[in-house]
Amino acid sequence: MQQILQFLRANGERLDTEIAAGTGVSLKNVRQLLSELSAKGEVIMCRTTRYTSGKPVEGMLCRASGYVPPASPGRKPKPAAAMQKPSRS
Repeated sequence: MQQILQFLRANGERLDTEIAAGTGVSLKNVRQLLSELSAKGEVIMCRTTRYTSGKPVEGMLCRASGYVPPASPGRKPKPAAAMQKPSRS
């Protein structure tokens, strides 16, 4: 279970098939472990359908619960002028 949590924290939101390929655990075991982690509240999971070359591919999209990845490096946007209060003259 810890291997899956570490993978999700390092790589962010992933499909169950990507987790299985990245951790080397069988897809059946990954799905079982994800269900257990979801029941404990350690993983957020939803079922999704993606279309690859027009064919539907069903899977489970997962991410670590309560985990916010660090901000990406680079310039940050300035606050929007619309959010500032207008000055009275």
